Amino acid sequence: MLHSKIVANNSRIGASPEAMLEPLSPRSIVLSVLLGSHPPRMPVARLLDVTSLFGLADGTVRTTLSRMVAAGDLVNEGGSYQLVGRLVERQAQQDAGRHHPPPSWDGNWWTVAVLPDRRTMADRRTFRSWAIGARLGELRPDLWLRPANIDIPTDAPDSLVTRGPLVSGDARQIVGLLWDLDDLERRSNAHRQALDRAATRLDEPDDRSLVDAFVTLAAAQQFLRTEPQLPSELEPGMSSGPVRDRYGEVVDAFRGRLASFFVRRSADRVSTGAP
Repeated sequence: MLHSKIVANNSRIGASPEAMLEPLSPRSIVLSVLLGSHPPRMPVARLLDVTSLFGLADGTVRTTLSRMVAAGDLVNEGGSYQLVGRLVERQAQQDAGRHHPPPSWDGNWWTVAVLPDRRTMADRRTFRSWAIGARLGELRPDLWLRPANIDIPTDAPDSLVTRGPLVSGDARQIVGLLWDLDDLERRSNAHRQALDRAATRLDEPDDRSLVDAFVTLAAAQQFLRTEPQLPSELEPGMSSGPVRDRYGEVVDAFRGRLASFFVRRSADRVSTGAP
């Protein structure tokens, strides 16, 4: 099974983008499908069609869907499953990752400082997830920054959010403390190359190319969701713009192939009398 063969290792230099992806469990496959849908809703028959590409039994997927409803990740309305709660925010973060950052920057910075001295582990994890989703970088525990060339949400609980210029300090040096720019460049190049390969494979008629493209797109999507979108003057020689452009092209090609796959599956159900 494909989802049991992919090993998560986000820090390994030289790893393929697919190897940087979290293991593709039935839950993560369903999430990736819905996160890539607008609105994030799909009939159960369509979800079963997609998951069949990964060799997942219908019963396994239905059990997964029921558990996700019980966990508050999905709602089932009339036989269609829809993302709710925090996952809707995650989709918004993914969508923002496809946008190119503004071409200009006024030199201001966002600074977010956590106010409470003591927090529960759950609170720390929630805040960290919020900060990473906002494309902030951690300077030290409970102090996060980023250039204010993009907007960030300002509703972080129990925190102080400010926006303004640096009074002292070197902006490029600070960026280097917040993010590993060399690693970002390596990952950006690796994702672009993987997307190129996926585009070539999508020209082939076999369904395996859909699986390969799905995994490649999911890995690139994960990268673009948190890639910092820095001002060009703070990341000279490095840009994730080509990844965003290529991602959009492969998504369009993938959706075209998937639409044809759905038509074929529907025709098969009609011919066999299946629901």
